[in-house]
Amino acid sequence: MTPHDDSLAWLTWQTGSTQQQLRWHSEAGNPPPKRVQEADDQIAADTAYKLACEGCGLLWRGDFQNARQLLQALGRRIDKARERALAKAKDKPAAGVAAGAGAAAQAFHQHRQMQAQRARILGMLLIPVEPGFVVPLRRAPDVQAACREAYGPELADTAFAVSLRELQGLIGAHEWRKKGVEIGALGARIHPWYGVFSPVRGEYVDLVAQAALPSTELAFDIGVGSGVLSAVLAQRGVRKIVATDMDPRALACARQNLQQLGLHQQVQLQEADLFPEGRAPLVVCNPPWLPARPSSPIEHAVYDPDSRMLLGFLNGLAQHLTPQGEGWLIMSDFAEHLGLRAPGMLAEAIAKAGLVVAGRHDIKPRHGKAVDRDDPLHAARSKETTTLWRLRAQA
Repeated sequence: MTPHDDSLAWLTWQTGSTQQQLRWHSEAGNPPPKRVQEADDQIAADTAYKLACEGCGLLWRGDFQNARQLLQALGRRIDKARERALAKAKDKPAAGVAAGAGAAAQAFHQHRQMQAQRARILGMLLIPVEPGFVVPLRRAPDVQAACREAYGPELADTAFAVSLRELQGLIGAHEWRKKGVEIGALGARIHPWYGVFSPVRGEYVDLVAQAALPSTELAFDIGVGSGVLSAVLAQRGVRKIVATDMDPRALACARQNLQQLGLHQQVQLQEADLFPEGRAPLVVCNPPWLPARPSSPIEHAVYDPDSRMLLGFLNGLAQHLTPQGEGWLIMSDFAEHLGLRAPGMLAEAIAKAGLVVAGRHDIKPRHGKAVDRDDPLHAARSKETTTLWRLRAQA
């Protein structure tokens, strides 16, 4: 690619009287800053914060560890500005906002808006990366393995810039991939890849591990992700599982996890939108739980715009079940408590799809945010229940 191929994929700035260019990369698909200037250890945090708030990218030329400290300083300034805004909002409550679901929905949207603003500002601190995934800065860590895992070979021979925030995310994901997540129901670890949802919340896994199987002959796993539910089903004795996903990265992640667990011969992975061909006595799906628009690739595992995957699963389920077969839908009611989904919407969608509820299994969340009263969404989180719905086609 040359700078003339796509101007949005390049950073442009001045060094003295010379115009400089460097390819830009963002896994979240964020456009490059329209204005860029070089920065190093001499820049004051207040100056950097002002420039970042104005949308100016700071291409770092100083010590890498100092860049990390500057990013933390920017975060502290964002938090202080947020605290002032919240205090001002308490003094002047918004008119026309009812209590309950309306207030919860407003809190959710304000929370996401603040998260997006925080990500935008922090994303203005940029790090250069040379061919071979080498960061040419003093005290820079070796990021070759982390970049190779996340970016693949496409960028290996290219010089580019990336936000320090994204680079830290790559490094963290690399460590999670090496360490893995302990899954009690498996008695083993699942190793999530960058961009693939990590099964750190084990409630939904426990539901699948404990519900009575209608058959051990065949199961479909819709949206395989890291492969954790396919692994649980295989370990429970299901002889064949056909697992689908639209994301090639998720399929590769699931394949590696299943191979490491010695369960890959029981699972056939397919790139597909929802269902594979045919019917099965068990069809399992854990769709994203919140009907909102994702702002980054990883959020596709959390946010389901217009409940597309949920409704697609329900509306196609009856045509993919054998007689007396069951569809297991694993859903949290967090969206209902946030006011993002009407309380009766799920029941209506189930009935409209020609399905009946044969049973349900509930579990309460165990993660830390459920009991964190400082969390802005605590009121909704404290009421959350995750349910495995056992669905059958109407007779």
